[in-house]
Amino acid sequence: MAQSVIMIWTTPNQDSPLPRPTSALPNSLKMMNQDAIPSTTMLMSWAKAGSRMIVLFVSCAAPATLLLASDRDANRPNILLMTVDNLGFGDLQIYNSQSKILTPNLAKLASRGARLTQFYTASPTCTVSRACLLTGRIAQRHGLINQLPGVEGNYGVGLNPKEILIPQILKSIGYRTGCFGKWNIGFAKGSRPTERGFDEFLGNASGNIDYYRHVYNSKHDVYLGKAGQSITEHHATGTYSSDLFADAAMDFIRRHEMKKHQTQQPWFCYLPFNAPHSPNRKNKLPGQDNQWQAPPEAFARYGMSEKETDPKLRYMATVTALDDAIGRVLDCLDEQGATANTFIFCFSDNGAFRLEREGIDIGSNEPLRGGGVTCWEGGLRVAALASFPGVIPAGSVIDQPLWSPDLMVTYAKLTKAQLPPTRLDGKDALPVLAGKSSTQHQSFYFEFRKHAALRMGKWKIVRTRPDEPWQLFDLKEDPSESKNQSLARPAKLTELIHARQNWQKEF
Repeated sequence: MAQSVIMIWTTPNQDSPLPRPTSALPNSLKMMNQDAIPSTTMLMSWAKAGSRMIVLFVSCAAPATLLLASDRDANRPNILLMTVDNLGFGDLQIYNSQSKILTPNLAKLASRGARLTQFYTASPTCTVSRACLLTGRIAQRHGLINQLPGVEGNYGVGLNPKEILIPQILKSIGYRTGCFGKWNIGFAKGSRPTERGFDEFLGNASGNIDYYRHVYNSKHDVYLGKAGQSITEHHATGTYSSDLFADAAMDFIRRHEMKKHQTQQPWFCYLPFNAPHSPNRKNKLPGQDNQWQAPPEAFARYGMSEKETDPKLRYMATVTALDDAIGRVLDCLDEQGATANTFIFCFSDNGAFRLEREGIDIGSNEPLRGGGVTCWEGGLRVAALASFPGVIPAGSVIDQPLWSPDLMVTYAKLTKAQLPPTRLDGKDALPVLAGKSSTQHQSFYFEFRKHAALRMGKWKIVRTRPDEPWQLFDLKEDPSESKNQSLARPAKLTELIHARQNWQKEF
């Protein structure tokens, strides 16, 4: 057997425009040309840092063969990462049989892969949760510890530009990257998605936009752009935001699947929906009701009119419209023949808010206590689904605790991307999702404003103010955190307090 050397080099950009008529999508996205494949120089710099790539040796009987750079990516999976906004743990029937909300597409996704029952977001609020997800680091390390306040804050720097994000590590090994939806971690120059590793972006900068008018506090807040070019306002008033973002993601997927016979480049699609975030009175026109919004067909699924005034029913329609948008994205993968080679992960950025605001705090976190912006389980433990055919068993249930910083490490291990040199808080979750390993985490640390918590094994300590005593709960027996065990189990309480102190020594 002769050994042949597979040499990798770059090729000139031979892409041609591939338009798809979609009324909601701008021409600059429909006809976007691709950049050249990452240079050998760049790839070699990563190889020196420990990445296993550039030159491969293959035993074969045929003469030595030269292959294009794209062939190195032939077996790398596509990655679809979807987040939803403030969805309650108990909103989905697959978590709560008492729920009346129709979400057949999320149920289908669960049936194709795994439903996670103990998945945590690293923070109970939108901005911080997203920063933790994309960096693989908790807020005390990346520094973005609070929700960005109002329009001015959202357009500020936000996340430290020195932080390395998931799209950056994937783009360095040849992935095409797109972000379509809610950004919410800073939008000043240098902080925008196309300056943080994404090839293209269509979405909103703030934490909450009107579903049809796309305004936040009366300011237009949907933008589009691609790497190396200016981001500009995109006006698609009248298009429902969940559909707008889903359409952009589907267009991205179609374009890159059509090019795969030439490039073999895998893609990473980050799809952070803004639904079902609560409505904001400041986003409404004068005299307009502050109510949940959904397309007429979502209301029709419940046999009601879009003029329905009951906020609970309107919320149900909003979640169903979100599910419809997710279903179209899943169908797109099927139509493109991409499902078998796509790792899908979908979760809520935090739990539903339970602040007793009339007509607003409707989402259910049953059977969990509390909600968004708190460190009770209802704020941190969220609905999460994963699918990867041939790797994650279909219809499985994962009861092992995992959390959002795991995704950075999981994607890097899966794709052989080089991890950032900074201290990361995630572990490779794929062995757990595949049912081949238990969680590698010793403990999970949470802190937001005055709230703090730590989970270790089945035990959790939590407090809502620094001056109050810690409460201790056995989450296996008491997931609703109703029976404080601090007096009955003082040694266990001390053990968890010491574990939290060990975390704090690192900050």
